[in-house]
Amino acid sequence: MSPRGSYFSAVARDSAMLPAFLAICFAAAGLGAWFNAGALEGWYPNLRKPTWTPPPWVFAPVWTVLYLCIALAAWLVWRRAERPERRTALILFSIQLVLNVAWSGLFFGLRRPGIAFAEIVILWVAIAATLWGFSRVSTPAAWLFVPYLAWVTFAAALNGSIWWMNSGL
Repeated sequence: MSPRGSYFSAVARDSAMLPAFLAICFAAAGLGAWFNAGALEGWYPNLRKPTWTPPPWVFAPVWTVLYLCIALAAWLVWRRAERPERRTALILFSIQLVLNVAWSGLFFGLRRPGIAFAEIVILWVAIAATLWGFSRVSTPAAWLFVPYLAWVTFAAALNGSIWWMNSGL
C-alpha cells in the first residue's frame, strides 16, 4: 500500500472510532439514566439534601458535556501509536466507566447512598488514575478529564452529605 493509501486508511479508521467511543459513553449514560428513572420520581426528591444541591435540570446538560469530553479524550488516546501506556490508559478508562454506571445503580437503583458514597470514592480514584494514564499518552485527553474529575468531586461531596443527612446519625 502506498504511503498515501496508508494515510487515508488511518484517517478512515480514526474517524470511525470517534462515533464508537461516543456510543460507548452514551450507552453508559443511558444505563445510568435507566437506574435513575424510578428514583427521580419519588425517592430522591423526598431526601433531605444540602442547600448547595443543584436544581434537577442541571444534571442532564452537565453529564451530556462530560460524556462528550470523556469520549473525545478516550478517542484521542486511542489514536496514539500502539504502546503500553495507551493500553493501560484505555483499561483505566474502561474501569472508571463501569464504576460510573455502578454508582447510579447503587445510589438510585438500590437507594443505598452509604454504599454509593464508598463506591464514588473508588470511582474518583479510578478517574484520577485514568487522567494520569491519559496524560502519559495525550495531554489534551488528560485536560478533557479534568472537568469530569471536578464534577465527581462535587458529586462525592453531595452524595456524602445526602447519606449523612438521611442516615439518622
